[in-house]
Amino acid sequence: MFPNLKNPVFTDTNELDEMARQIRRDIMNMLLISKSGHSGGPLGLADIFAALYFNRLNLIPEDPYNEQRDYFFLSIGHVAPVWYATLARRGYFPLDELKTLRKVNGRLQGHPAPLKTHGLPGVEIASGALGQGLSIAAGAAIGLKLSGKPNRVFCMAGDGELDEGQMWEAAMTAAHHNADNLTVIVDRNHCQIDNRTENVMKLEPLADKWKAFGFEVFEIDGHNMKEIMETIDKTGKVKGKPSVIIAYTKMGKGVSFMEDNYKWHGVPPNDDQGKIALGELNPTKFGDFVDYYGGK
Repeated sequence: MFPNLKNPVFTDTNELDEMARQIRRDIMNMLLISKSGHSGGPLGLADIFAALYFNRLNLIPEDPYNEQRDYFFLSIGHVAPVWYATLARRGYFPLDELKTLRKVNGRLQGHPAPLKTHGLPGVEIASGALGQGLSIAAGAAIGLKLSGKPNRVFCMAGDGELDEGQMWEAAMTAAHHNADNLTVIVDRNHCQIDNRTENVMKLEPLADKWKAFGFEVFEIDGHNMKEIMETIDKTGKVKGKPSVIIAYTKMGKGVSFMEDNYKWHGVPPNDDQGKIALGELNPTKFGDFVDYYGGK
């Protein structure tokens, strides 16, 4: 259907797992350089981003706004480091630019912005105000259906973000319009900036809520590459209603002292912590974009 699009890059799950680990290393190095940014959420989502961008999405990095592309909307804009690392590794912009995270006048700001506003290729919208991404994704999906186009639309949302009422208004709208080209992925790590999600605002029974709003619901291990890819395929076969993948992840995945700890939501590691983290995230064949410690 899309003969000019360039995916998959990797079909072997071991290679995708290794790319996910490299993305985690990139996140650590970016945060060590910037001394600012979010650690926990980005680390937890590396597997899903690797699966999407190196296997499942229809895309052309050299032509990021090709009309045949799948649309990806990041509703939880603060996890931008995982997206930046993924886009750079996929060839949307030079790896060396990862050194500029959160720098004044740089393109890799704390929340992503599209190319038209001094942002990045492959970024559809500015995001950061939580709760808005799904409304935009739903609108895009409905518009594509009305135009008879086969493009798929993906929206990455956070579980803490589901406290926002606009998320559920958007979900209701997507279901009403039978937007079966829309897949929402919920990062269910049970953590948000202030505490555990269930202590801030109870979400369970979460799967039942999405079902009640008219979605086909899938629940997965968000760190199991095979399961991630198989489930993305399943959502593409759903007819007559949108889909949601509730992906159970660990905030800070791969770094022992960060895992499942909400206090790592919005802080970077210091130099000593970064050295431990990179030691736990073994080097990969892809290589780091920087030697941060350089003999330190």
